[in-house]
Amino acid sequence: MTEPQPPKPSLQEAYHYCQDLASQHYENFPTASKLIHASLRPAVAAIYAFARTADDIADEGLASPEERLQQLDAWEALLDTLPQSFEHQCIHIALNDAIQRFHLPLQALRDLLTAFRMDCRIQSYHQESELMQYCQYSANPVGRLMLALHGIHDAKALQASDAICTALQLCNFWQDFSVDHPKGRCYLPESWLQTHNITANQLIQGDVDIQQAHAPIQHAFDVTEALFHQGQELFPMLPFRLRLQIVATWHGGMSILKASQALDNPLSTRPKLHKKDWLIMLPKILWDALFPHKANG
Repeated sequence: MTEPQPPKPSLQEAYHYCQDLASQHYENFPTASKLIHASLRPAVAAIYAFARTADDIADEGLASPEERLQQLDAWEALLDTLPQSFEHQCIHIALNDAIQRFHLPLQALRDLLTAFRMDCRIQSYHQESELMQYCQYSANPVGRLMLALHGIHDAKALQASDAICTALQLCNFWQDFSVDHPKGRCYLPESWLQTHNITANQLIQGDVDIQQAHAPIQHAFDVTEALFHQGQELFPMLPFRLRLQIVATWHGGMSILKASQALDNPLSTRPKLHKKDWLIMLPKILWDALFPHKANG
């Protein structure tokens, strides 16, 4: 005689689980910020729970890359099939309700999983186009999902959002040289390094000093800053609460980029923002949020 199955979580229980998970792991995802309208926060938490769990699967641990890839394939089935465990059922129920309620693009969720699969397989990039493709999957879907939640589907808005999200992802890479290289990861494309007779493996092994690496690192900073400025076109297209959120994120990213540039050796030191840095940024954030058409000035 088979044991009776436990009852399926209610929609309220499902969202509650996702919000609890999001509250523990905010990190860089704009989870349930007070600036996001209260009616949208549960959906944001459901998206975060989906991405957070996939990230945990892809993260380095005891499982082999092949095992992690298989687990990610199984996790993608969550978009279509009710899983077995209570926790995963909660994410499935909440996420699918958010997808239907806000017409979220399924491709954006699948793209996030593509990025996590790349994390399992790829430690460095040969061409700039490959690095940008990774950002297309890892970062840009977050912005597109946030826009979809607010009913924004304009092509120009999506393009500007992609520029900001890619810039934020790149900025995260450049501030983490000292973290990634010891783990065997290098995100500076080989095509940038070869121009200066450097290889990714040399950077990973610590065989390159900052004088040798200065030019490709500065190029990385320049590419990222150009994307940040391209993304400013998004500001006037957003409702005020979301605009304030995105403008603050934009200024935080630009400040981290400038802090990285100011370091004597970004290969060995990780920049950080402190409370005083945000206080300095506050007038600029408010100005760009209130007068977005002047943000490029």
